[in-house]
Amino acid sequence: MARPDEFTFAPLGGVGEIGMNLSIYGLGNRHQRSWLAVDLGVSFGDEEHLPGIDLIMPDVRFLEKEKKNLVGLVLTHAHEDHFGAIIDLWPKLGCPIYATKFSASLFAAKLAAERTTLKIPITEVPSGGTIDLGPFSVEFIPVAHSIPESHALAIRTSVGTVLHTGDWKIDPTPVVGPPTDEARLRQLGDEGVLALIGDSTNAVRDGRSPSEAEVAVSLAGLIKSAKGRVAVTTFASNVGRIRAVADAAKAAGREVVLVGRAMDRVAQVARETGHLDGVQSFRGPEYYGHFPPDKVLALCTGSQGEPRAALARIAKDDHPEITLNKGDCVIFSSRTIPGNEKSVGSIINGLVTQGIDVITDRDHLVHVSGHPRRDELREMISWVRPQLLIPVHGEALHLNEHAKLARQMGVPKVMTCRNGNLIRLGPGDPAVIDQLPSGRLYKDGTILEQDTSRAVVERRKMAFAGCAFVALALTETGELADDPEVDLVGMPENNTAGEPLEDIVFDAVVSTVEGLPRARRRDPDAVAESVRRTVRSIVQAEWGKKPLCTVHVLTV
Repeated sequence: MARPDEFTFAPLGGVGEIGMNLSIYGLGNRHQRSWLAVDLGVSFGDEEHLPGIDLIMPDVRFLEKEKKNLVGLVLTHAHEDHFGAIIDLWPKLGCPIYATKFSASLFAAKLAAERTTLKIPITEVPSGGTIDLGPFSVEFIPVAHSIPESHALAIRTSVGTVLHTGDWKIDPTPVVGPPTDEARLRQLGDEGVLALIGDSTNAVRDGRSPSEAEVAVSLAGLIKSAKGRVAVTTFASNVGRIRAVADAAKAAGREVVLVGRAMDRVAQVARETGHLDGVQSFRGPEYYGHFPPDKVLALCTGSQGEPRAALARIAKDDHPEITLNKGDCVIFSSRTIPGNEKSVGSIINGLVTQGIDVITDRDHLVHVSGHPRRDELREMISWVRPQLLIPVHGEALHLNEHAKLARQMGVPKVMTCRNGNLIRLGPGDPAVIDQLPSGRLYKDGTILEQDTSRAVVERRKMAFAGCAFVALALTETGELADDPEVDLVGMPENNTAGEPLEDIVFDAVVSTVEGLPRARRRDPDAVAESVRRTVRSIVQAEWGKKPLCTVHVLTV
C-alpha cells in the first residue's frame, strides 16, 4: 500500500540569521516529493570576516538535484534578503517565478541594470490572488511592511494549510498600500491552520511597532522647521517613506532631488505601479544647485554607510553635484543594521565635523521597523490559531523568544529548527525527519564560491596575518643558484627590536635550504614545504602571528 503524503518544510536560509531567506515546502513521501520554494535572498558580506565578498547566498544544491520536482518559486516581497539571489541562482533552478506587480517590476528593473543577457520571466499574480502549483494552492494575503505589496502566503495542500507570514507588521495607517488583512487572516484561522511559519525579527521587543503615518508627521515637522538644505537618507525600497518625505517637502515648499541609482530605480517602479500617484515629480541631482538652500531636499541612498553610496560621498565632500554646509541638516530615516555601526558612525562623524546637524532615530521618530513586536505576534497567533508554530527569520535569541511567546499563548505545538532541517508538518506529530544539504555561497566578484573554497578561507587568513612570498632557484645538485627573493605582504616592516622582518626571513630561508640533506634539496616539493614551515614559524616567533606562505622553487 502506498504511504500517505507528508507535508514538509525546510529552511535553507534565514533561520538562525537575519537575511538570505529561502524556504521550501514538500508534499509526497520520501521516495517522491513535489517542492515549492518561497523567496531566494541574500545577506551582505562583512569586510572584517569576509574581505572582498560582496554577497552571501543560500546553497541550492538540494533544489538543483530536485529541479524536475520544483513546481515554482513564489516571492513574498522585493527586499534583497528575499529576492536578491535570483539573478545568480535562478540559472541553477530554471523554475517558474511568481510575484505581485511591484515585486515583478522591481526585479525586471534590477535585471535590466545588470550587464547580462539573462532572461528571467516572472508571472504576475494579483494582490489577494490564488495560484495552483502542482499539489499546492498559494494565496497572496496582503500584509503591511516597509516595501509595497508584501504578502503572507496561505499554502494549501491535501494534508493541511500553512501560513508563511513573510515579513509583516500590524500598521493600521500605512502610508502606502493596505493594512495587514486581519479579516482574511481570521477567516483562515476559522478554516483551520496546520502551521504558522512566522517572522521573529522583533520578538524580543515589547509592545507594538509605531505606524508609518506617525513617522510621516514627525518628518513633516522636522523638514518644515529646517533653515538650510535638508538631506534625508532611508532604505531605497521604502516607498512609504519616500512618499512621506516627498509630501513633507511639498508642504515646506521644497523640491525633491533623488540621489543614488537604487533610489531612482525604486521611485520609477513605484510611479509606474501607482504607489506614488499624486506625489510631486522628482528632480535629478543636476538640479540640486539651482535651488536656494531652503527650497531643496536631497533624498539619498547610503543609510547603511555604504562607501560608494551618495551619502558617504557627500560626507567626504566629494560628490560631484550635492554639497552640504554648516547649518544644513541630514536625517537618517532608517535603523543601522547590526554590523554596519562603524561605517554609519564614520559618516555621521564626518557630517558633524563639517557643522552639519544630524538627526537619527535616537533623537526623533524618523524610522519604524517593518516587523512585528510582541503584541503584534500575539494578535497574529490569536487570529490564525495554528496547531503548530515554527519561528523563522531571526537569530537564535529571536527564534527562542518567539517560541516562548507562542507557548504562553497556548499554541499546541511549537518547534524551533535550523537551516537544513526537514520537518514533517503533518499528518501526525511534527518532527525533524531528515537533514538536507544547506550552507552558503559567496559571491566573489562575478564568481560563486562554496563557503569552504580556498579563496574565501585564505583571504580571511591573509586579512589577519598577511602573506609571505618566497622564490628560490636551485641547481641540479641542490645548491642555491642565487639569493632567494622574499616579499612580505601585510606584515610589519620590523620586529620589536627594530630589525627588518624581511632580513630575518631571508636568513631563515637560506639556513633552512643549506641545512637540508643534499638528497632532499634535489626534491623541489620537499624544499618548498621545509621553507614554508620555517617561514611561518619564524614570523610567528617574531610577530606573534602565522602568515600564509607561498614558496616557488625553480630548478636551473
